[in-house]
Amino acid sequence: MVGAGTDRTKEAITGGPAIILVRPQLAVNIGMCARAMVNFGLDDLRLVNPREGWPRIDARREIAYAAAAGAAHLLDAARVFDSLEAAVADLHFVYASTARERGQMKSVKPPAEAMSETAQGIADGQRRGVLFGPERTGLDNREVSIADAIITFPVNPAYASLNLAQAVLLCGYEWFKASHASLAPAPARANPATREMVVAFFNFLDAKLEERGFFRPVGKKPIMQRNLKNIFHRIGMTEQDVRTLWGAVVRLVEGPRLTVQTRKRKRRNEPLGPIDG
Repeated sequence: MVGAGTDRTKEAITGGPAIILVRPQLAVNIGMCARAMVNFGLDDLRLVNPREGWPRIDARREIAYAAAAGAAHLLDAARVFDSLEAAVADLHFVYASTARERGQMKSVKPPAEAMSETAQGIADGQRRGVLFGPERTGLDNREVSIADAIITFPVNPAYASLNLAQAVLLCGYEWFKASHASLAPAPARANPATREMVVAFFNFLDAKLEERGFFRPVGKKPIMQRNLKNIFHRIGMTEQDVRTLWGAVVRLVEGPRLTVQTRKRKRRNEPLGPIDG
């Protein structure tokens, strides 16, 4: 199963820190982690003593591959290790993802800071990785002791436990943001309204409100006009905003726009129906 956002014609982004799942318990979570990795250009998946072995060859394999949703190649390429020491042997720096510091006096960083440092380290030729513990218990103290620093997610302190794939996705997101900021979609920018256009709209609005007796008492008219202008200034109006607002005021003042049929009847002096306006 491939998601709607998948485009095989575009070059895939790869690289980033190794994602090391320590004693993962569920094949479906391994698949979901692979999907999260591919979303953010990570391609080094390492498994340490998965509970039911890897690669799977039974029905659970189908569950894992279905959860990967197009990231099956990552599952096929995943490396399996008998020990955490072997899994991190080639890395220069390792983070442990845990909600508890464990009293080991390690540096504790949010994912944004950790992944920013990782992007710089990898750019300098280092190999880095992030440890994620089993779903039920997380990393134990010995496993945390192997890491250089800790990543802790800023979450509700009363419920700090994250799903394994969620934790991988958050790290992946911060990695991609730090290393590929230029690929972020630029927001669409509309032309801001010119002062001439804005002032003309204000004058039109003032005139119509004056006709309807809005500025009462008269002594407060300057303050009321200023307050109205400030409301629109805070919007930072575009040319289209001014046109839309101007058209809306026109309709409020002049009433419903006549249909083509109604205009023809008026020209012929024919009686109008109840819905012609």
